[in-house]
Amino acid sequence: MVEKKIPSFVGMAPTGDAKLGRIQLAPEVLEVIIGIAAGEVKGVVRTQGNFAAGVAEKLGKVMYGKGVKTLWTEDGLIIDVYCVLEYGVSIPAVAEEIQHEIRHTIFHMTSLETKEVNVHITGIEPEAVDLTTR
Repeated sequence: MVEKKIPSFVGMAPTGDAKLGRIQLAPEVLEVIIGIAAGEVKGVVRTQGNFAAGVAEKLGKVMYGKGVKTLWTEDGLIIDVYCVLEYGVSIPAVAEEIQHEIRHTIFHMTSLETKEVNVHITGIEPEAVDLTTR
């Protein structure tokens, strides 16, 4: 079995004349940022988490990082996000907007460049039907 090598923190070395210290960012923080950015795109209903995240949400805990996976490689950060979209939206257009929003948000909040942002559409949320008018 291949051991997964994930840094416990994303560290940024000081640049230029600023020798104030090191900045460390937990991977969970990145996942939360990514989850919020994906949720802000018009057409995204929610990100799709695992069973444990679903149970936690039913108990009242908001899980912003659910449905997000990050992987650090030698080439850079790879992001996978799993989403449920609204019925009737253009899937390619929404997926591209998700990629753009995540890259933009990650760069402006952390100054980190992303190598890949992979969007996985796991479902379509049907339109709500009003049964009271029938």
